[in-house]
Amino acid sequence: MKIKIINVLAISSIALFSIFSCTPKQQLTSASNEIMNFEVGCVAFYNLENFYDTVHNVGVNDYEYTPTGATKWNAMKYLSKLKNMSYAISQIGLDYSPVGAVIIGVAEVENRGVLQDLVSQPSIAARQYSIVHYDGPDRRGVDVALLYNPRYFNLSSSKSFFLGKKYLGGTQYKDSPDSTFRTRDQLLVSGYLFGEKIHVIVNHWPSRTGGETSSAPLRIAAASLTRSIVDSLLNADANSKIIVMGDLNDDPSNESCKTIMNAKRDISEVTGTAMYNVFWKTLDSGVGSLAYQGRWNLFDQIMISSALVTTDRSKLHFWKSDVFNRPFLTQQEGEYKGTPHRTHSRGVWINGYSDHYPTLIYLIKEKK
Repeated sequence: MKIKIINVLAISSIALFSIFSCTPKQQLTSASNEIMNFEVGCVAFYNLENFYDTVHNVGVNDYEYTPTGATKWNAMKYLSKLKNMSYAISQIGLDYSPVGAVIIGVAEVENRGVLQDLVSQPSIAARQYSIVHYDGPDRRGVDVALLYNPRYFNLSSSKSFFLGKKYLGGTQYKDSPDSTFRTRDQLLVSGYLFGEKIHVIVNHWPSRTGGETSSAPLRIAAASLTRSIVDSLLNADANSKIIVMGDLNDDPSNESCKTIMNAKRDISEVTGTAMYNVFWKTLDSGVGSLAYQGRWNLFDQIMISSALVTTDRSKLHFWKSDVFNRPFLTQQEGEYKGTPHRTHSRGVWINGYSDHYPTLIYLIKEKK
């Protein structure tokens, strides 16, 4: 999502960020008594914000991110973006797992090539991340994708789902998709983590361009597609372990998430086909993943099926979540102090990371 912050955030909002003073190793040690007998897997989502190469691709509107475009996007800036994003990814999950994130859903990537360049960067090359990516129909040429560490996640299948504009208004839908509507596909990846099958659905729902209310039916349509994928998995196996993640361009309390996805605020409410929205209470506490006009939103959500909120320690299950709002990812001075340190500000390249913070969950399973 492209955002432009036009008001200064209140100091009280900035203070809501967690500033970790100890090192990842120290944090890992402090948590060792709690999880020392568990396998720990970090699963994350990160909107990489306009992660383009420098070459125009025929048929998509990527002119802004070319050497002659508005951003003067050249090799130097691209290489810096690669270095920054790979370093950020290298740090995700280290609080409780020395191997970092084993699965990372990403958004706003132009093509497989930029992902290959990303996973080859020195800061993460040793992890040998594999890539799941399909070219989608988005007019700006950006897609969702998934990176995974093959030492810990064994891929079994993947599929891309086309999102058509299947709405008439409100929750009324057409029977067939509108092929003229071009937005990001939704990605389903299935495989085995610590010997248990999981399904990850990576999303980047339509933006709020034109206004939150007028664009809401598009996200309701997107949520309906996501929900249909979830339901098909649950129909095949009621105990399916499902993770829905992405930049949803809505908050947990919006209709798309609360009603269409049937994602609950409290674990106690998660029964049957309902899902648990792990970041609803996080946003209620004042912590978000992006800022817009002086207000925090938490668009970068992760929802999990009931099978992952089990109390059976011998099974893979949800342990905790985090908005990865570390100081190095945060603007430290100026008008936008305290907000995500993005690549551009008011059209000026500031050599940051993204306008979104990564979000993550830890899945754990008792060692045998």
